[in-house]
Amino acid sequence: MPLSEHEQRMLEQMERALYAEDPKFATALEGSGLRTYTRRRVYQAVAGFLVGIALLMAGMVAQQIWISVVGFLVMLGCAVLAVTGWRKAPKPGEQQARGGTAASGRQTRQRRRGQRRRDEQQGGGH
Repeated sequence: MPLSEHEQRMLEQMERALYAEDPKFATALEGSGLRTYTRRRVYQAVAGFLVGIALLMAGMVAQQIWISVVGFLVMLGCAVLAVTGWRKAPKPGEQQARGGTAASGRQTRQRRRGQRRRDEQQGGGH
């Protein structure tokens, strides 16, 4: 559920206050939750890939082709998960846009700049 305009303004004000108060802490928090989630997902996919290899080998040893096929499918699925998770992971110091694309990130930054200008004009004019 998207935030309302009022909620977005309040969130942006809290972000600015956090950056003003403790910029190092605010920078450390940027994207760390998403980075941790995607890293954990990649590790789980690698573990699943290894389980798939074990199933593949067990099927070959037991001469049960269906076990080998299941192992191969597990390996394939986990490889896809690992690659997509790795590509989606934000780089250290890079903030992930809410929409997930560079264009929406640019729009968000432009909206914040415009809001700051309006806030400064309203604060300076009164």
